[in-house]
Amino acid sequence: MPTSHVQPPFTDEARFFRSPALPGTELLRARFFRHSFGPHWHEGYVVAVITAGAEGYSYRGARHIAEPWTLACINPDEIHTGERAADQGWAYRVFYPPAEVVGDLARQLCPGQGAGLPRLPQQVISDLPLARALASAHVLLEGGGDVLEAQTATLNALSALLTRHGELAAERPQPAPGASAYVSTMRERLAADVSEQLSLEELGRCVGLSAFHAARLFARETGMPPHAWRNALRVNRSLPLLRAGTSVAETASACGFTDQSHFTRHFRRAFGVSPGRWRC
Repeated sequence: MPTSHVQPPFTDEARFFRSPALPGTELLRARFFRHSFGPHWHEGYVVAVITAGAEGYSYRGARHIAEPWTLACINPDEIHTGERAADQGWAYRVFYPPAEVVGDLARQLCPGQGAGLPRLPQQVISDLPLARALASAHVLLEGGGDVLEAQTATLNALSALLTRHGELAAERPQPAPGASAYVSTMRERLAADVSEQLSLEELGRCVGLSAFHAARLFARETGMPPHAWRNALRVNRSLPLLRAGTSVAETASACGFTDQSHFTRHFRRAFGVSPGRWRC
């Protein structure tokens, strides 16, 4: 008898979009079955509403499972992963608001909180009314209808997230002396020019360490070796260029990737789609 090829019950699909109701914020509606996210980080926040299946992810040294109508939130600059934790994969709607947008909203909610950024819980949030409110706002943003309605729903939902589950920090913590200060300096050096070719020796010299000790210290404190951290930064830096209409090839070159395929591989690790698909 001929062998039949059984197709998987679910396929990956993703749509990135933006809305004038929430300027500067990327939005994602997706279902993932095959795709998994390697360790990566974003400069802004991640607020994900799981709508079906289950997502597993590693974050701040713990393993988490987000099931339907729960929230998975990631704070800026923090490394995390993502993969299916159910046979059918997972579906979700995600907000990627910039840190300054969330910080401004927090200061309006709590005027005395200072300049620090609020922190969202690292554990999965079980709050059905909030999850439904965020999902409804996301649908309005995607629909492109009444901007005033979409903006009101979104701000109300994000405000509820911050007031019910956020920690409104008094001030941004300053790096402590020692290892944290060394790593902060190395991160600044890596971020100064993402297209620059930089060796471990040069990175170590900026903090007075050998290449070996600089690499070990950086990986221990951040959870990523310097080259992987910098590639994640390059992906984050690529977003404004892609948003402005720069071609994928030009963006890859401007951000220091070896070539377009190198860029695409790292972009998919962070967003689940190619940069060309993200631009659409």
